[in-house]
Amino acid sequence: MIETGDDIREVFLQPGGFHFGSGRTRIATLLGSCVSITLWHPRRLIGGMCHYMLPSRARRPSDPLDGRYADEALALFDREVARVGSAPGDYQVKVFGGGNMLQRGDAAPPVMDIAARNVDSAHALLARHGYRPTVSHCGGRGHRKLFFELWTGHVWLAHRPLGGEG
Repeated sequence: MIETGDDIREVFLQPGGFHFGSGRTRIATLLGSCVSITLWHPRRLIGGMCHYMLPSRARRPSDPLDGRYADEALALFDREVARVGSAPGDYQVKVFGGGNMLQRGDAAPPVMDIAARNVDSAHALLARHGYRPTVSHCGGRGHRKLFFELWTGHVWLAHRPLGGEG
């Protein structure tokens, strides 16, 4: 976390990172094949973002939730949404990432396309948990930079495609 001169709290999410809060907080991350989901409550000016790497893992009930996995990141969101006394339908939901970082040109697609699996997991899990995404910028090739302001709900995205995409 970094405090800026504008009294803006900067939070940078590494892969597996999760943040839910309020106030003048700007959450940022860099995405390749990973996916970030943002939730924002427009009346209460609260929300959060996750940055997960894989759809799921074999988790024992005694294991703590781990934001590196899509299903557990959604469980973390559910926990925070319940903690603040709100419901999934109260939030604006946006999904980003899942860029293919390996395939170039006319090469055959990889046998296990983790980026596509991450995107598919996001949409399936959001629907299962009662969240309705209104924005999705996923897939393609290359990386993304993402900035999310909790006090406005604004999300800024910079997408840098690989090769001849653009």
